[in-house]
Amino acid sequence: MTAPRKKIAFLTFGHWRDEPGSHTRTAADALLQTIDLAQAAEDIGIDGAYVRIHHWQRQLASPFPLPAAIAARTRRIEIGTGVINIRYENSLYMAEEAAATDLISGGRLQLGISRGAPDSVSDGPRAFGYVPAEGERARRTWPAARLSSSSQRSTADRSPPGATGRDTGQRP
Repeated sequence: MTAPRKKIAFLTFGHWRDEPGSHTRTAADALLQTIDLAQAAEDIGIDGAYVRIHHWQRQLASPFPLPAAIAARTRRIEIGTGVINIRYENSLYMAEEAAATDLISGGRLQLGISRGAPDSVSDGPRAFGYVPAEGERARRTWPAARLSSSSQRSTADRSPPGATGRDTGQRP
């Protein structure tokens, strides 16, 4: 019996500074160098490329453009997020973007999500467009609850209380 093969991947932090001696002087440099790093990693046999998501930082604020670009330049390695804090995401938009990225990658996307740090942001859902109905407070965990129990409810029941706009949970 042979032991299972260990997999090796990398997690990029995507930091950059406009300082003398830095090879990563701009947010664009950070993104483009991460794509190059993923290609080089695949070329030498590394098994995965994972990227961090940091809202309010130009180079890694949006979860899916970078993994999609990596997917377009590579053929074998797993591509993942480490991790997306779903309290800041529109869940329908996130699901659509993840699905498109997974299609581009040929099924190699490994989606890492979390519910977020406990109360580190006073009202994250409101900051990203979820406005509760009058008299109702925003439930900070509704996207996570919806992901785990969506198969147990009808499509019309999948929206959080007071949801408005694009993120109603309803499908065409």
